[in-house]
Amino acid sequence: MREALAEQADPVKAPPMQAYMKSAMPYRGVARPEQKVIFRTVFADHPTDDRTTWEAAVRELWDEAAYREERYAAIALLDYRAYRRWLDPATLPLVEHLLVSGAWWDYVDALATRTVGPLVRRNPELVPVMGAWSTDHDLWLRRTAIIHQVGAKAATDRALLSACIEPSLSSKEFFLRKAIGWALRDLAWHDPDWVVAYVRSHADELSGLSRREALKNVVTGE
Repeated sequence: MREALAEQADPVKAPPMQAYMKSAMPYRGVARPEQKVIFRTVFADHPTDDRTTWEAAVRELWDEAAYREERYAAIALLDYRAYRRWLDPATLPLVEHLLVSGAWWDYVDALATRTVGPLVRRNPELVPVMGAWSTDHDLWLRRTAIIHQVGAKAATDRALLSACIEPSLSSKEFFLRKAIGWALRDLAWHDPDWVVAYVRSHADELSGLSRREALKNVVTGE
């Protein structure tokens, strides 16, 4: 994987990509469409039927990454269709490691919405973990708890969403305020009445940012 990314490196694109993401880790300069092609090719060329090998590869790509694209590859491998059968509750400690050590929105948002959300929906026994993450001292676990249902559409568990938002309602942290707004806005596409009612009932607690984001695509008559 590292060799394939190095072969496609673009030293002209790399600095702007790093600057945009405000990343301490450099980029190779491989754009997202090219990344996807490389990931699919390498994964297909190096299959495994062993869960331990798969998990070890994810960890090695992530922990020993020298370029940000290598960590994107680790996330892609984690969610690669051939290995999704291994995404079960036993995988959660690995996912938590990526969230906490990644500690930035591009990693966290992808993991929260594409990995954690489906994992929790398939395994309701993990709901209490989301409750615990929503009050954790780690900002990125709290953000994950808030946004993990983004994309669930009408299947969104409203009570769980509310419970995950509540501990961060008074937070001044931008990434939590933005997460609250995003999670509510996503649900508003499918249940605008619930979102409007929630915003009105928490008018004194929601930040202006969260409220604006939540109602961005809703006509309230206000």
